[in-house]
Amino acid sequence: MSNQLVTVQIQHIAESMGLVNIDPMELKRILVQTAFKTETQATDEQMAALLIVAGQYNLNPWTKEIYAFPDKNKGIIPVVGVDGWSRIINSNPNLNGIEFNYSDEMILMDGAKSKAPAWIEVVIHRKDREKPTILREYLDETYRPPFKKNGYQIDGPWQTHPKRFLRHKALIQGARLAFGFAGIYDQDEAERIIEGQAREVKPTLVSELPEGYEDFENEHLVNMQSVATDGTTALADAYKQLPTGKCKTLFWATHSVKLKEAAQQSDEQQKEIEVEHTTAE
Repeated sequence: MSNQLVTVQIQHIAESMGLVNIDPMELKRILVQTAFKTETQATDEQMAALLIVAGQYNLNPWTKEIYAFPDKNKGIIPVVGVDGWSRIINSNPNLNGIEFNYSDEMILMDGAKSKAPAWIEVVIHRKDREKPTILREYLDETYRPPFKKNGYQIDGPWQTHPKRFLRHKALIQGARLAFGFAGIYDQDEAERIIEGQAREVKPTLVSELPEGYEDFENEHLVNMQSVATDGTTALADAYKQLPTGKCKTLFWATHSVKLKEAAQQSDEQQKEIEVEHTTAE
């Protein structure tokens, strides 16, 4: 990927965002410094990949509506901030309203500063569909425990604002299902993907796995992958049936992103079938 082509991409996106009469090389320098969560300088290939996704969703990388984490294959994981998700959802011409429903059960997760609903449900209405898209996210599936470093606990947003983050999760997953957004992640998902890749490339950490984890994974992974093809509700039910403990926690942290993606794709395919059937009638 030539530097010239990246410059052309920058000019195109900058113009669409109203950034005119600004040196493209200066815009590129700013992107390199602010839009990539990496200790090494981003390559032109990584820059081009980010700009392609930014252009696809009309997101502004200079205001961090979209940014990127490098992955282990020298590519990127496109990350959309809360403002970016709000933009692409609200700018969709088929959006006809969003509602949230909350569980009456309040749970205090390990390390959290306050209680949060056991689940939050998002209801997304589309103008071109008779029935809304409804998706429920469960706190025990999405909550991320605090980090431990040098014997100290480092709180993250899941500890300080668990209700808000669970609502964000519900909104993002619901929007993916309702509008077919693909290839973009929130920061929490991206960090979990990076953590999963780190475990894959560090076999020396096997000794640190919970006792019995390999047997747990061998016993449940294939079944969970099969259940995911039946949709998000089936996956959530199967998750609840997994034996509780450290093995379950690590299993879900490692495999949840791909399992949820498969389940959401299944839901979307089922909705398309229902729409076609309704149209045929």
